[in-house]
Amino acid sequence: MIIHAEVLVEAPLETVWEVFSEIEYWADWNPVCRECRFETGNAMTAGACISFELNPLILPMRIAPKVTHCETGRSVTWVGQKWGIHAEHTFNFKTVDDGVKIESIESFSGFMLLPARLIGIPKRLHRLTSRLLDAIKMAAENRYNSITKKKETNERRF
Repeated sequence: MIIHAEVLVEAPLETVWEVFSEIEYWADWNPVCRECRFETGNAMTAGACISFELNPLILPMRIAPKVTHCETGRSVTWVGQKWGIHAEHTFNFKTVDDGVKIESIESFSGFMLLPARLIGIPKRLHRLTSRLLDAIKMAAENRYNSITKKKETNERRF
């Protein structure tokens, strides 16, 4: 099973990457993943283990994927397993004319995939992914607009 989603963020890549990679601040803007932290490492790099809680069903579940690939500002892949399902999630960041396109590709496999499909997990996960991308967009655009307004205010003072 593959879940694909993307969003266009109207902010520079540096800002988008900062918002995405600062896991310890996800709670400030992220409605999908709660209690986010680095379990090992302290930055978005290959080998780091992150941890967060999400709610694809009724009860929240903690996920602790390991970052297997990280190209700063370009792509991140993390992998993990839970309840007989193996997941791999890749985020790609690409600068485009209007900002940054973030592409999310999640692939799932495992013996529990069939029961998961029967209770509607794929649709719920797709909604969570879309909400996460929208939250990244909003947080990055707000941060960028805030920085831009501060610069404009400072320039008017001088």
